[in-house]
Amino acid sequence: MKTHSEEETRRIGHDFAQNLKGGDVVLLYGDLGAGKTVFVRGVGEAFGITGMRSPSFTLINEYEASSGLYIVHADLYRLEPDGVSAVGLEEYAGDDDVILFVEWPERWANPPDNALRVYFSALSENEREIRIEVAV
Repeated sequence: MKTHSEEETRRIGHDFAQNLKGGDVVLLYGDLGAGKTVFVRGVGEAFGITGMRSPSFTLINEYEASSGLYIVHADLYRLEPDGVSAVGLEEYAGDDDVILFVEWPERWANPPDNALRVYFSALSENEREIRIEVAV
């Protein structure tokens, strides 16, 4: 699907959130500025979370929804593949109280096989293509 603004990208994230549950892992693929964090903000809004920020420098941000569920957003861009294990993604993955989003998952040696995958492509300054793959 194509979006033409940040608002549309957030709305896609919001709609995507309707099918998420604790224990889900979502891998986000795409270049810098492709819309990954904007998409996750939309997911957060669906769970009543505002003020979500990019985890580019903190590596992992945790947000608690009013339901008690946690949205965990990790960004592995600044890590070498051998440093990813120190972040502790495995502790979040599959936790029934957590939905884990991982940007730059190519750096994670063993992401769960059943992870959802979302691919982002910047087609122009405002236009994005988003493709969602559900593991079977």
